[in-house]
Amino acid sequence: MELDFEWCYRAVDSRDGRFDGWFCTAVTSTGIYCRPSCPARTPHPRNVRFFRSAAAAHSAGFRACRRCRPDAVPGSPEWDTRADAVGRAMRLIADGVVDREGVPGLARRLGYTQRHLHRMLTAAVGAGPLALARAQRAQTARILIERTDLGLAEIAFAAGFGSVRQFNDTIRQVYGVAPSALRAGAPGRRAIRHDAAAGRRGHAAVGAGGLDGSAGTVTLRLAYRPPPAAGALFRFLATRAVPGVESYDGTSYHRALLLPHGRAVVALRPSGGHIAATLRLADLRDLAPAVARCRWLLDLDADPAAVDEVLAADPALAGDVAKEPGVRVPRAIDGFEIAVRGIVGQQVSVAGARTVLARLARAASAAATDPATDPAAAPDAAPDTDPDPAPDATPDGAPGPAPDTPDGAAYPAPDHRLLLFPSPAELLALPDAAFPMPARRRDALRALARAVQDGEVDLDPGADRARAAASLRALPGIGDWTADYIALRALGDPDTFLPTDLGARRGAAALGLPADPTRLAARAAGWAPWRSYALIRLWRYA
Repeated sequence: MELDFEWCYRAVDSRDGRFDGWFCTAVTSTGIYCRPSCPARTPHPRNVRFFRSAAAAHSAGFRACRRCRPDAVPGSPEWDTRADAVGRAMRLIADGVVDREGVPGLARRLGYTQRHLHRMLTAAVGAGPLALARAQRAQTARILIERTDLGLAEIAFAAGFGSVRQFNDTIRQVYGVAPSALRAGAPGRRAIRHDAAAGRRGHAAVGAGGLDGSAGTVTLRLAYRPPPAAGALFRFLATRAVPGVESYDGTSYHRALLLPHGRAVVALRPSGGHIAATLRLADLRDLAPAVARCRWLLDLDADPAAVDEVLAADPALAGDVAKEPGVRVPRAIDGFEIAVRGIVGQQVSVAGARTVLARLARAASAAATDPATDPAAAPDAAPDTDPDPAPDATPDGAPGPAPDTPDGAAYPAPDHRLLLFPSPAELLALPDAAFPMPARRRDALRALARAVQDGEVDLDPGADRARAAASLRALPGIGDWTADYIALRALGDPDTFLPTDLGARRGAAALGLPADPTRLAARAAGWAPWRSYALIRLWRYA
C-alpha cells in the first residue's frame, strides 16, 4: 500500500509521536529505519523511504535504529480496528498464532489459502505473514536480551526461533549487532543486574522463579499514543474487578490469565508516558501473547486524537472531551470471559455481577484442584462481599515512580495467588448449585460454553465480527444488548452502541442528550465510526 510521501515527511520533520506505529522511516544513506518521532536529524528527502511496517523495512534490508527503538512503538490503529481479513490477520500474528500453528494455521483460521493471505498482507503492509512473525520474534528477543539475565540460547527458543543460528542471524539483520553486543549496550543493564543479584522484588528478573519454577518475571514498558486518560481506564477495570481473579490497589491492576503455554499473572500501572507492566510467566514463550493481550485489554494501539476529534464535534460531548481527552475502550484478556460477564450482568448491578462471577471462579478452581472440595472453602478465595473500589479511587493520585528502578518506573510484584477465570470446559463441569442465578441464565452460560468449546463461536480478537455476532444471537439467552456488549469489549468493535442500556441512557440525560433509545441512537449516528468510545464516556456519567 502506497504512503503519501509529503504527508509522511512532514510528520517526520515535526517529530510527531502521534504517527509512531503508522509507518517507518528508512534512510538509504545509513541503512537504518526509525519511528517518525526519532530525535535524530531529519534526513534529506532523497535519502528517505517509507514503509507500513517494521517487517517491510527488514525485508528491504534496513536495520532498526537503536536510539529510538522503532519496534517498541504502539501498533497501527488501522490494524487494531479493521474488521477485514488483514486486520484480523495482524491481530492473530501479534498473538503468536504463526509461531504456534504456522502460516497454514493462520490461513485456516481466516478461511483463505496461504497464497492469497500472503498476497493480501504484502499489499497492505509490505510483508507476508512469515516476515511479520519474524519481526515480532526479533522484538520479543530484544526485550528478553535487555530485560532478563537468561542465556542467549534460552532466549532464542523462548522468542520462537527454530535455532540459535536463526536467532543470531535475525538479530544481526534487524539491529545490526550480535545478541551479546545488544545486551552489553542495553540501557540500565547494570541496574538490572544489581537488582537481580540483590533479590529485590518487582524488578527485572532472572530466568528461574516463575509460577512453576521454570520461567520468571519480565518487566517492560507498553507504549501508547497520547493522551492516555489512564485514570478513566483503570477506574473502569477496578469497578468491575472480579474478587479473586483481578485486584486493584489504587495504583496497580493485577490479574491472572491463561496463555498458550501456561498460567501467568500480570501487573499494570500508568507511569510517566507509558504503562509499566510486570509479567510473571510460567513459560517465556508466552511473552509475545501476554504483551499482545495486555495491549488489547487497555486499547493501547488506539488513535485517541482521531476519536476525540469526531466526538468533540458534538456540543454535548465537547466539554467532557476537553476535560479528559484520550478515553479508551477497556477490552478483554479473554473473549469467553467477557461473554460470561455479559450474560451474568443482565439485569443485575455491577456489584452483584462481581459477586456471582467470583463465586463461579472459586467453584471452578476448587473443582479443578479437588472435585470433593467445597467451592466456598477453596484456597485463595476472596470474600463475596469484597466492596467496590471507592468512586474516587484513581491511579492518577498514586505515588510517583521509584527513583532506583532501571527506567524510573515503579514495577509492582504480581499477586500469584489470583485465580484463573473458568474456561468453557470448567464451566460446563460445574453442578447446578454452583450457579447462583436463575435457571435460564445458567442454561445460557452453558450453551455459550458449549458453543465456544465446539468452535461454533469464536471470540478471539481475530474473529470475524459479523459471524461472531450472528452466532451469539443464535444462542438462547443472548439478545442484542449482550451481543453488542461482547462485540464492544471482546471483539474490539470501535463503533458499537447500546441505546437501550440503562447506564447509557442515564449518562446521556446527565449530558443533556435524549434518553429515549430511538432518539439517542439517532444522535449517536453522528459519532460514527467511534460510537464505542462515546458509550464509555456516557457510562462515566451514569
